[in-house]
Amino acid sequence: MAGRYDPLTRTAIRGGRTTVPPAPGTAPTPGTGTGTRTRTRTRTWTPPGPLDLGLTLGPLRRGPADPTFRATPGAIWRATRTPAGPATLRVARDGAGVTATAWGPGADWILDGLPELLGSADDPSGFVPRHRLVHASHRRRPGLRLTRTGLVLESLIPTVLEQKVTADEAYRAWRRLVRQYGEPAPGPGPDQTPGLYVMPDPRTWTLIPSWDWHKAGVDSKRSATIVRAARLAARLEEAVAMDLPAATARLEAVPGIGPWTSAETLQRSNGAADAVTTGDLHLPGIIGYALAGDRDADDAAMLELLAPYAGQRHRAARLVLLAGAAPPRRAPRMPRGDIGKL
Repeated sequence: MAGRYDPLTRTAIRGGRTTVPPAPGTAPTPGTGTGTRTRTRTRTWTPPGPLDLGLTLGPLRRGPADPTFRATPGAIWRATRTPAGPATLRVARDGAGVTATAWGPGADWILDGLPELLGSADDPSGFVPRHRLVHASHRRRPGLRLTRTGLVLESLIPTVLEQKVTADEAYRAWRRLVRQYGEPAPGPGPDQTPGLYVMPDPRTWTLIPSWDWHKAGVDSKRSATIVRAARLAARLEEAVAMDLPAATARLEAVPGIGPWTSAETLQRSNGAADAVTTGDLHLPGIIGYALAGDRDADDAAMLELLAPYAGQRHRAARLVLLAGAAPPRRAPRMPRGDIGKL
């Protein structure tokens, strides 16, 4: 479709987006991986109700120094690998709406998915709090929406890294591998983009040598699971168009991916409001303590407590976690390990 051209701002306007060409004579922006100039695209979107950007996009952040995610004053930045290529997204509130700016080959793709990324496909209207703590947490956070990235591998790989290790160990592995094997995120320039990296493509994940997995503190079981998933990336990405049972079955068909990993992945990639995380070391005790005073609750007890929220069990669990009603500690924190030093 032919677009309109604004001679004052020198911008081509197509389909509600603004494409800003670089100034004449400027060099290609590094980090695009295409050898072409980076074009800036923008989109504004008004959410249908309250929206808290931090609460909605926060689950995509893997630790305080995640190289693919950064929160700056007034904005959230995200680097991602879309089916169309790498992209950087900057999202900021603009009055009642949201203004998003994107760079890179995947800019159009990520802007097309902006509403779902910010929870437009999430329907909290059917959620009825059944416990006073859940009710209070829900009332305090009207802007909570469940994100849907539409990207499976992006959430699956860091989730596999988090299997049976401390969060610090998993975050360290993610940082090291993305910075070593990923690529600088496309953007306006190194002085304006906050040091973001795009995660490696599926083929690159399969080529990481065993010694670099070891240096990153990743054991052979987790690295083998990631390699298997990367080789099946196209099939796994199809899960974003499936309902929760079918998507779960698709992911768990891969050896090394169980209920914990599939739920944590689909909560982000599919915005699955009913994907309950089972097999977690701490979550059953937190849910049990918050809703029934039972700090020793197991998965079965947790699922029984969440049964009244069928269809919205992940949302209920998230609200419990946000309420901060964790049981008092009875033992020191799990010690941090690092097999890379062995």
